[in-house]
Amino acid sequence: MAGYLLILNAGSSSLKFSVYECTQEDTWRVRSRGQIEGIGTSPRLVAKGALGEVEEEKVLGTEVPDGRTAIDVVAGWLRSKYHDARILGVGHRVVHGGARYAQPTLVNQKVLVELKELIPLAPLHQPHNLAAIEAVLERLPDVPQVACFDTGFHQSHSQVAKLLPLPKDLCRFGLRRYGFHGLSYEYIASVLPAVAPEIAKGRVIVAHLGSGASLCALKNGVSVESSLGFTALDGLCMGTRPGSLDPGAVLYLFQGLGFSAVEVEQILYERSGLLGISGISNDMRVLLSSSEPEARLAVDYFVYRAAKEIGALAAVLGGADGLVFTAGIGENSPEIRQRISAASAWLGMEVDPVANLGGGCRISTAQSKVSVWLIPTNEELMIARHMVLVLGLGLQGSVSG
Repeated sequence: MAGYLLILNAGSSSLKFSVYECTQEDTWRVRSRGQIEGIGTSPRLVAKGALGEVEEEKVLGTEVPDGRTAIDVVAGWLRSKYHDARILGVGHRVVHGGARYAQPTLVNQKVLVELKELIPLAPLHQPHNLAAIEAVLERLPDVPQVACFDTGFHQSHSQVAKLLPLPKDLCRFGLRRYGFHGLSYEYIASVLPAVAPEIAKGRVIVAHLGSGASLCALKNGVSVESSLGFTALDGLCMGTRPGSLDPGAVLYLFQGLGFSAVEVEQILYERSGLLGISGISNDMRVLLSSSEPEARLAVDYFVYRAAKEIGALAAVLGGADGLVFTAGIGENSPEIRQRISAASAWLGMEVDPVANLGGGCRISTAQSKVSVWLIPTNEELMIARHMVLVLGLGLQGSVSG
């Protein structure tokens, strides 16, 4: 009977999954990957094989109202696809590990309870991450589950970079800068020696640009700073989140306009960012195709904030040797890559228009002082690599995706 690892990345309206098979002793390779998107509205299942061939694609109708049901659908698809499946472990992306959880961790009830305490710090993500763990626990109680944290990769930050300048007696409650998208940045750092060896040991700024967006400063492959801090509200403008915001504006929402805590949370997590500026959409594709001035303003602000933050990270690093674009917008929008690079030209970046449109790895010109790269991320592969170590199923390097 073949042994498999299942990787789940659960969001509010989507469930990404990957299946890894042990092809020979201590060697794991991806067999399938896919997602259910539009959960609760217009759910749709897409699954692809290791080479990108479509294995399943169908509209699910009204039968997937929530994430738990989505897991049932994935489980049913796995049973139909892998009749001899023996799940050896399930790995999960968990956005916030807090101060306690820095390393990939085997989940038990104690861990689950402590991770639930962090829900107020990541209300858009943490509840869905943990609901997936609970759903698997109900269905496969004897299968080990491993939680991998988006905050873990940034534990290497200096004390100064972690600091929130609040009263010391308050900071003891875990008030500090954590950073997020760590699994994505860890993956990029792991492939730089092979993909971009000339910058792998240098000063690299990675732009993870998607519905959630952030930047990370790497020095010799180690995270030294991130644009995200205590929660996933900081830094860049995002799909529905504002990014950096004067704390006085939040106070005014409470004191001047009389909003409740629940209302302010909704404003900050669900109604701001690209959606708030444009009043049209949180989807960069929609905004780029729109001729409405509000849509153009939202895109302009996104580019402005990214370029501003790149400058800040370059200051932290003492310069930059490379800029890497990744994630949904970073991987799929040549216009955004070009505009952010152009706004950062003072650092010595020069994008090759043909290479940028072609989607190759290096998209900068030969004379560019700071090289610019496009590298697709793979958080699920990073989770699988952690799993084989935690579960004693092989070495991290024996996993390929």
